[in-house]
Amino acid sequence: MWRLNLWSLILGLIAWILPVIILVRPGKIGAKACALLCAGSLSACAISLCMQIFYSDYLVKIEDWSALLDTSEAVARVSLLLLIVTIILNGIALWSVFGKKPQS
Repeated sequence: MWRLNLWSLILGLIAWILPVIILVRPGKIGAKACALLCAGSLSACAISLCMQIFYSDYLVKIEDWSALLDTSEAVARVSLLLLIVTIILNGIALWSVFGKKPQS
């Protein structure tokens, strides 16, 4: 079950890397690619958070209360951080592609 935490971490990093790709390659990523990368980022974030819920459920099922009590606060804070940073990065990436007014 430790793999849930590993994959949650990997997917969390993917959730942050995909919008950064849009930001470091301005003008080279089209609207469709931007939308796909942002959708992929938000999906990776959602799956990562879901894996943390599954891991907490696993700890409840095996009745490992001490592990649950030791990790629940940290998991909640890190999950909130993952969600907020993912939303902000995707918002900035979307604005960088779609928010610019055409030059006349």
